[in-house]
Amino acid sequence: MLRLALPKGSLEEATLQLFEDADLPVLRTSNVAYRCDIEDPRVSEVRILRPQEIPVYVAEGLFDIGITGRDWVEETKSDVVSLGELKYSKNTSRPVNVVVAVQNESKWKSAADLPNGVRISTEYPNLTKKFFAEKKIEADIRLSYGATEAKVPDIVDAVVDLTETGRALNAAGLKIIDTILTSYTELVANPKAVADEQKAKAMEQLKVLLWGVLESRGRVLVKMNAAKEDLDAVIKLLPSLKMPTVNELFGGAGYAVETVVEKSEINTLIPALNDAGATGIIEIPLSKIVY
Repeated sequence: MLRLALPKGSLEEATLQLFEDADLPVLRTSNVAYRCDIEDPRVSEVRILRPQEIPVYVAEGLFDIGITGRDWVEETKSDVVSLGELKYSKNTSRPVNVVVAVQNESKWKSAADLPNGVRISTEYPNLTKKFFAEKKIEADIRLSYGATEAKVPDIVDAVVDLTETGRALNAAGLKIIDTILTSYTELVANPKAVADEQKAKAMEQLKVLLWGVLESRGRVLVKMNAAKEDLDAVIKLLPSLKMPTVNELFGGAGYAVETVVEKSEINTLIPALNDAGATGIIEIPLSKIVY
C-alpha cells in the first residue's frame, strides 16, 4: 500500500534501528542494497535514498511517505505534509542545526558582521541565499559537495553547514557565529496520499509504532508493593508520565504500585523507595509507550 523512502547516510543506521525496535524490520539483501522490504501489509515498497532527495520524491508522488530532515524540506522547498517530528539524529535525540561558521581567529562574531562579497561554501544554497538576503548581505555562495568545513579560510571565508554536536567544526578550527535553522528528523507525506483515507490510516498506524518506540527510550516501568501506612510516602517519590497506577492487593494486604520513570533516575529512586517502605520492587525495560 505505502511506498516508503528511508534516508541513507548519517541517519541510516539510527533509522533502521528505529524500525527494528518498532517491529518493522527492514529486510536488505546487503548493507548497500537500496531496494528493501518490510513484511507488513501496510508497506508495499521500501527504498533507501539520500535525505536530500526524499522530500522532492515524496512531493512528486514517487513515494507516499518518507523520513528526512526539516533542513532538506526547507532547502528543496518541497510541498509535503509533515506528520510530525521523529526526535532522533545520528548520535542523539537532539535536533541538528544549520549554522554559519568562520575561522576561530576571525573577528566576525555574528553573521551580521560579514561583509558584502563574503565567500560561503555550503550544501544548502537556497537556505543560505534566503538567510543572507534577509540580512541584506551580498554573499558569494558556492555549492559544496562535501568536506565543507575544510575550505576555510583559503578557499572561502565562511561555511554554512549542518552540525549535531559542533565537534567536527571545532576540530576544523571553526566557530559558530549564527544559526540558520534547527532541524529535527521528520516523517513527511505526499499531500494526495494523505487525502487517501486508506493510506492516511496506514500512515497513522505506522506513526504510532515509531513514536511509541521513541517515547519508551530512556524510560523503564517500575512496579512495587506498599503497605497502607507507607503508600503516601512511596507515591511522593514517584516521578510519572501521568499518575502512578495503584491497585489494592488481594485480602487488603497493601497496594501494588506501578509507574514509568526515566532510566537515568532509577539508581537513586530504587533505594529511596526501599527506604520509604516499598517492597518487591521490579524494574522492567520498555519497548513502546503509546498514549
